[in-house]
Amino acid sequence: MTRAHFERSRKNFERFLEVITITLMVGLAGIVIIAVGFRWAGSSLAWYDEVASIMLAWLTYYGAALAALKRAHIGVPGLINAMQPRLRVVMVLVAETIVIGFFVLLGWVGYEVLLVIEGETLISLPEVSAQFSQSVIPIGSALFVIAQVLTLPEMLEEARRGIAHAPTEGVEP
Repeated sequence: MTRAHFERSRKNFERFLEVITITLMVGLAGIVIIAVGFRWAGSSLAWYDEVASIMLAWLTYYGAALAALKRAHIGVPGLINAMQPRLRVVMVLVAETIVIGFFVLLGWVGYEVLLVIEGETLISLPEVSAQFSQSVIPIGSALFVIAQVLTLPEMLEEARRGIAHAPTEGVEP
């Protein structure tokens, strides 16, 4: 896989995650506004709380994958930069292995949970499967792993040069 192809895949994945994240944000805001209107009119929606909380969880997982792709999660680049070049690369590989391993484990356990809750439905919307609502755990985990893998070459290159990535987009000095 060439560097240009890898970068194109990363950009396409970023757009995909942005569309999903924005759609979830707009949908959640819409549901909240509609629910407030119904409550104000004196007839609350029975399903609002449950659906809004599920959408918030989805937004969290998809947003986390997008943050991982942009390398906007918590990190300690100064610590990595202070290390010797060989050690920097090793530490980046160790850190990435731990993160990817955690999300592989989370995805696997999330899938196991889906098997356990088979046949269950949402309380306020019995026609919606609980598996559908909880599917975000293995899906979000897989998306996070993909994000980590797509940014790994850049992280390794920066570690070799001694400029571990610190997110600066939107951060004031």
